[in-house]
Amino acid sequence: MVLADLGRKINSALIDFSKAPVVDEKVLDSLLKDICAALLASDVNVMLVQRLRNNVKKSVNINDMGGGVNKKKVIQKAVMDELFELVDPGVEPYKPVKGRANVFMMVGLQGAGKTTTCTKLAAHYQRKGWKVALVCADTFRAGAFDQLKQNATKAKIPYYGSYTENDPVSIALEGVEKFKADRFEIIIVDTSGRHKQEAELFEEMKQISAAVQPDSTVFVMDGTIGQAAEGQAKAFKEAADFGSIIMTKMDGHAKGGGAISAVAASQSPVIFIGTGEHMYDLDRFEPQSFVRKMLGMGDMRDLVEKVQDMKLDQNKNLMKNLEAGRYSLRDMYDQFQQISKMGPLSKLMGSIPGMPADMLQGSEEESGKRFKRMMTIMDSMTDTELDGDNKAFEKDRSRIVRVAQGSGTSVHEVEEILTQYTRFAQMVKTMGGKSGLLSNMPTDPRKANPNQMANMARMQQQMANMIPPEMLQQVGGMQGLQQMARQMGGMFGGGGRGGGGMPDMQKMQQMMGNMFGGGR
Repeated sequence: MVLADLGRKINSALIDFSKAPVVDEKVLDSLLKDICAALLASDVNVMLVQRLRNNVKKSVNINDMGGGVNKKKVIQKAVMDELFELVDPGVEPYKPVKGRANVFMMVGLQGAGKTTTCTKLAAHYQRKGWKVALVCADTFRAGAFDQLKQNATKAKIPYYGSYTENDPVSIALEGVEKFKADRFEIIIVDTSGRHKQEAELFEEMKQISAAVQPDSTVFVMDGTIGQAAEGQAKAFKEAADFGSIIMTKMDGHAKGGGAISAVAASQSPVIFIGTGEHMYDLDRFEPQSFVRKMLGMGDMRDLVEKVQDMKLDQNKNLMKNLEAGRYSLRDMYDQFQQISKMGPLSKLMGSIPGMPADMLQGSEEESGKRFKRMMTIMDSMTDTELDGDNKAFEKDRSRIVRVAQGSGTSVHEVEEILTQYTRFAQMVKTMGGKSGLLSNMPTDPRKANPNQMANMARMQQQMANMIPPEMLQQVGGMQGLQQMARQMGGMFGGGGRGGGGMPDMQKMQQMMGNMFGGGR
């Protein structure tokens, strides 16, 4: 993605710093020099870079630190905090209100991906349960309405536009009034763009804004334009007074530091980043999550949100089985179906425990084909086989041959599916049920009996086996897992509360936030 090179350079500097035998002013200066050089090479404004360096130096005084202070940890936290500040203006973006019309006006230069972003944003809110509509007020670019119409039709989103009316203000007003009358909750207005900042463009934006009175004006900015981003953001801020930013084309390999500069210049928060052409390639932006991903540290909060979007809790049979520690091949198939609805598979598959690494190799298209192939194999299984476990296949291997022939695959591929299922089923069996680990976790480990202590040790070991070494290090090793086990035990009904209910997603999200970068 954009800024990946910057992330690698900063991460490399932090790794070299962590290997230093002694931490002194010279080591700190070397670290800051490498980080500042990486930021400048990525087109981040020189004043912002200088501010980062000065702030770190002010917050870290090595000479005043006692002997028991972990200097490396203090310095690393100071650096991370300043990196967060680069993309966090400290301003809350507009939050739409349920039950009434919320009008978003999208502005930006032509070529930034504004029309595509409008549909992506509409699809995002539609998945969240909002009643969404699109209005095309772009009469400057030929084919703009056709593009929006095609995208909206594909996403099954109502739209409004005109082939005959040339006044964008009239189209915007008519479309917004129409959808307000029909009680739509999110109305997104796509406006015209230009190849450069012109007085005519800014005047048109002001007129449309005066007519539709948007609740939020969103600046759609090309994330790859480099140092021009700061001037562009300032000009649009003065003309349209936008309240938030969506950065596009963040899946490329060009420099993207200008986007960081634009945030600082406009003091407006980034709310989403576009990471591809797919309808689902619009990721909600959070400063900490963005920086951690840029540095290759990973973040689980996006996965938690996507799992919420899947609405797995609405599948009552699956929830009941998981709570009881049961897991059939049909349950696995239902989960695969839900995941396949979430768009790009590589964003989800890597976070599923036990998923083979080779599932993520190759292009997105290849990964999607492999995933669909797995579901095709399961389509060739009988109801008896799907509703049971893999014992039927173990007793009668001719079933494996039959499934392979019926799905047009190989025996080896069918066996891989069954192996994968066995891993999932064992994990569910171990964690769920009245006698499962999560139902028998004490909230206070100091009061645990020997059996509970043994359960905690077993759970920690299982979790350690499922988590990659680098991620295990991020959560604080086995000590971090102990804390995670206690939290999960409380969430799943441990500590004498009985039951084995599924975790509250808000608690899970908070826990993941604390583990992977939350709380400064």
